[in-house]
Amino acid sequence: QVQLVESGGGLVQAGGSLRLSCAASGVIFSAADMGWYRQAPGKQRELVAYITRGGNTNYADSVKGRFTISRDNANNTVYLQMNNLKPEDTAVYYCNLAILGNYWGQGTRVTVSS
Repeated sequence: QVQLVESGGGLVQAGGSLRLSCAASGVIFSAADMGWYRQAPGKQRELVAYITRGGNTNYADSVKGRFTISRDNANNTVYLQMNNLKPEDTAVYYCNLAILGNYWGQGTRVTVSS
């Protein structure tokens, strides 16, 4: 059974940083593509960053140059380093794992105050 557990969310002032973590279990992590998505109140869930099993990355235009996605296959964990946070980054952030289907974590809330 695939499980994803996110952590690292919280309240931060604009310009601050947070690092989100997502620990996976029940899957061959190194064979999976991983992504971070977010959903702000009243909006649809959107892709923030993506990293393939080969290490290729892709970012939403709104976070390019501020966010970095990385993975640690030895510890079955994907990270999202978020710098220079803005109030518009406020959302619930979800970890996604894609391997023979899509799996989601429970989400971690990020609130950026102005």
